Amino acid sequence: MAYRVLLMDDEPAICEISGILLKKLGYEPVIAVSGEEALTQYKNARDSGKPFDVIILDLTIPGGMGGREVVSAIRESDSEVKILVSSGDLSDPAITSFADFGFSGVLAKPYNKNILDKTIKSVLQE
Repeated sequence: MAYRVLLMDDEPAICEISGILLKKLGYEPVIAVSGEEALTQYKNARDSGKPFDVIILDLTIPGGMGGREVVSAIRESDSEVKILVSSGDLSDPAITSFADFGFSGVLAKPYNKNILDKTIKSVLQE
């Protein structure tokens, strides 16, 4: 059984490349390009009995719902799902104190296949 991973990012190239990497690593990726879409995908997966094992949220979505807002909305109903925050701004408080914001870990950008796999596996083992 492949772990299901929801990836939210507003950058098409990151979505495409990360989706390919996740598939090559044996995960079942679902891509969302906005916070609203990520919440819809999350709810649909949960309601269908096939919830995500890991969710990766881009911290900042210009003009839209970013990782902070999405994790807050998910945590209202689910304290167990593993949620990674992803950003290139490693000085942001949501990165330096990720647990205070409801995240399970950090996936720093830019990342490669090995870092992606290692980070996902580390939160799944917690």
